[in-house]
Order: sequence, then C-alpha cells, then structure tokens
Amino acid sequence: MDYLRQLKNFNSEQLITIFEFIPDILFWVKDTQSQILYANQAFLDNLGIHQLEKILGQSDYAFSPQHIAKQFIRDDQRILAGELVTNRIEMNVLDGEDIGWFTTTKRPIKDDQGQIIGSYGYTRSLGKTPPLFKSLDAIHIPLEYIKQHYQQPIAIETLAQITCLSISALERRFKKHLGKTPKQFINEFRLEKARKLLLETQLPIAEVAYNTGFTDHSYFCRQYKSMFAEQPSEIRQR
Repeated sequence: MDYLRQLKNFNSEQLITIFEFIPDILFWVKDTQSQILYANQAFLDNLGIHQLEKILGQSDYAFSPQHIAKQFIRDDQRILAGELVTNRIEMNVLDGEDIGWFTTTKRPIKDDQGQIIGSYGYTRSLGKTPPLFKSLDAIHIPLEYIKQHYQQPIAIETLAQITCLSISALERRFKKHLGKTPKQFINEFRLEKARKLLLETQLPIAEVAYNTGFTDHSYFCRQYKSMFAEQPSEIRQR
C-alpha cells in the first residue's frame, strides 16, 4: 500500500525523538547483543547519567545492579526470539534506590526482510499511570498488601481472599502480569528490601533478615545468594 511505502521513507531517528518530550516514559533501543543504541532523557535521568554517549554500546550490566541487568538481558533474548511483552507489571529500582512498580512494553525490531535486528521498549512508573493501574485491580490489591505487610508472614490464602479470587485464579493473574507466582514475588520483594537495608544501615544480617520477613537466617542467606549471586555479607565488603 502507498501509505506503507511512505512510512518506510520516514527517518526512524526523527520518530523516536518524540520520546524526549514524554518525561515519565523511559524509552530505549538495543541491538541483538543487548547494547544500547538509543535512550531518551528520562532513561538517562533515571540512571543519573547526563550524556547518552556514556552508555552507548553498553549493556545493562554497565549501569544496573547485576541481578536486575540479568533479568533485563534475559528478557531481551526472549524478545529477540520473537516474543512480545505488553504492559507487564514489574518491580524495579526508582531514583534513590527505592523500589517501585512499573509497567513495561517491549518489541523486536525487524529489517526490510523481516529479520529481527534488535529490540526496543518503554517503561513507565505505575504511580504515573492510574488508568492502567485501576484496570489491573486484581494485581494492584495484592501488590499493595505485600508492600505494606512484607515484614510479616503473608499467606497466599489471604491475598486470594482480599482480591476475591481463588488461589489458582490469583496465581494465574500473577503469572500473566508478573511472570511469577505470588510466593516468588513476595520473596523477591523482601530480598530487594533486605539489599537496601544492607546497603544503607549497619544492622546485623540476622536483624535485616527478620525485618524483611525472613524468620530463618540460613534460608534468607540461600535465597539472597540465589538472587544476587553473593552472600549478604559481601555487599558490605565492597
């Protein structure tokens, strides 16, 4: 069709720069090696970086915590295999190392022959997208409950009850929107909070574990190492 031929003549650089005018959206373009080809100012601001040149050609490992970078790159590999991510809710690090909720969309980039040559995506803080957040009440309610009660025991039955869902329906919602079970999400949220305490306080490790909902110290250490690829004590030795 004529309009498709006309669209191909557009300069993609001109099109993507529109994201410079949407300050609450973090937008990026990567190659097949997960290396940054472009990122908008909001993306740079979130990293505390002033110039795009400083991250061009680098992967997430260069500017994100290792466990988060690993998750991003694993995602990239799925996108490069042809998968799509649409409005997926994620837990991520906000400015100042706090934890927040984001909604993320990712797509593969194809050349004229239909071959995948990279990926692009955007993410937005859920606090800045209330219409979308309200449309996901079945996830919003348990997420907020976890956020407020992560220091205490949380029963999956309780999460199902407050959302008026069966346990199996709740687990399906979590798998659909978060890619993990409620139990996995609770564990990861607690571990993120524990990591923050280890970085920002001098609390004993056992107390950090207890304050983030872990009653078994050895279990906490095993889970922490599994997620962050290091023992809790190692983060304080850097």
